[in-house]
Amino acid sequence: MSSGSGATWRNWGGNVTAHPSVVTEVSTVGGVVDAVRTAAARGLTLRVAGTGHSFTPLVATDGVLLRVDGLRGVLGVDRERMRVRVAAGTPLHQLNPALQALGLALPNLGDIDRQTISGAVATGTHGTGVRRQGIAAAVCGLTLVLADGSVLRCSAEESPEVFEAARVGLGALGVVVEVELQCVPAFRLHARESGESFSSVLGGIHELADAHDHVDMHWFPHTDRVLLKRNDRVGPGEGPGPLPPWRSRLDDDLLANRVYEGVNRVLARAPRLTPRVNQLSARVLGAREFADDSWKVFCSSREVRFVESEYAVPRTSVVPVLSELRAWFERTSAPVPFPVEVRFIGADDVWLSTAYERDNAYVAVHQYHRMDPGPLFAAFEAIVAEHEGRPHWGKVHTLGADRLRSLYPRFDDVLAVRDRLDPGRLFTNAHVAHLLGD
Repeated sequence: MSSGSGATWRNWGGNVTAHPSVVTEVSTVGGVVDAVRTAAARGLTLRVAGTGHSFTPLVATDGVLLRVDGLRGVLGVDRERMRVRVAAGTPLHQLNPALQALGLALPNLGDIDRQTISGAVATGTHGTGVRRQGIAAAVCGLTLVLADGSVLRCSAEESPEVFEAARVGLGALGVVVEVELQCVPAFRLHARESGESFSSVLGGIHELADAHDHVDMHWFPHTDRVLLKRNDRVGPGEGPGPLPPWRSRLDDDLLANRVYEGVNRVLARAPRLTPRVNQLSARVLGAREFADDSWKVFCSSREVRFVESEYAVPRTSVVPVLSELRAWFERTSAPVPFPVEVRFIGADDVWLSTAYERDNAYVAVHQYHRMDPGPLFAAFEAIVAEHEGRPHWGKVHTLGADRLRSLYPRFDDVLAVRDRLDPGRLFTNAHVAHLLGD
């Protein structure tokens, strides 16, 4: 365990900055226990930092910032039940190939793999697929260091209420040091990507979501064009081969990152050009078709920095939400160069999951980090508020405990678990207090 002070912490998007009194790095569970006990003895609060891919100030603290990067790797495998125990600081981009080597995979993933497994679970990272669920639904066990320094293992059979509250726990119940995951046999996906008419896709969006295992669409504001991604499971040897390395470098490195960064820098200085540039960007969308290991298809490189707001709405609300958002863009000509992303997930039973007992559509709006996201995010929140929108815990939103209680039937059950595990509020900050009502 190592400690330091006087550091400045920033998240990946650059919209959250913190000045912790102490930054502590650990590589063992014992190190976490010592850090928790030391913080409590000094009267400091403690928050855990992952890779900083949340856009909300969940991590921000003026107390102890605990880095668990040193807790990495697959700790155990139950091959019969296809379960793995994983250290909490393991990033997804390391976990996915490790699972592949074991002949296993997570059933679903989001579209980036930079997060730690504990960070992805704590904030409800979800992926897409109407017959699939988010990553937290694959969690079958957790090990936490509690506020008194004790270590608690929980599952559906062992401390079940803690387990249900902690699967998406916002770091408010304790420090997760180990995650047990229910995996599936490693599988391949046949990916089809093409530019389509946004109006046409919107007219058949539910049939489209039902017809494929995973659907992801990126709509360019100020245009009627959408990049449509359809991914379906295929057996060994089925479907086309993977992308040639040159095509992957061209699309995902050069065009999607380096060129796109340059385009956004220009638009930050000349925002009035955004509608015309979006029209051009939408016209050059290239069709692709390939098959590869699931995690290689799910996850892509995101190097151009942005800030994001994402809400889950009932699946039936996706067309009105997108129609209202399109009308806002038409009224305002708002300079938003990043696409609006739309995905789908089936209902789960995780207490603070955005998909708790509800089939969802997810709508996400993004703004380049050098441009003002305020008008876009405010308009977006006003639209989804009319559709029982539940905010992604790691994306920008303004909702507090009163509104969240009405959106989550088990909200007070989570608070009861928190009162029992952390009555002194060691694991808090201003944002967590806003969310949970302290």
